[in-house]
Amino acid sequence: MNTPVILALGPLGTPEMIIIAVLVLVLFGAKKLPTFARSLGRSMGEFKRAKDEFESELHRSIEETEKPAIKAPEEKRQPVSHDA
Repeated sequence: MNTPVILALGPLGTPEMIIIAVLVLVLFGAKKLPTFARSLGRSMGEFKRAKDEFESELHRSIEETEKPAIKAPEEKRQPVSHDA
């Protein structure tokens, strides 16, 4: 019986980062590397902004649901006398 092999991906260490850097350098070349890094930085910044916006919206909605509903005060009407 064939069992599927599951690869566990843990945190990247120094050797893995060096291998990735060399592969990126070989694939893109030295001239394209600054452009690649710039676009990577922009996309990471955009992802961070979207994440922060999502978290703030989530916290805002949680606060709105936890606030008790404030009821309008009931009017107290005085009886009108017809003594005229």
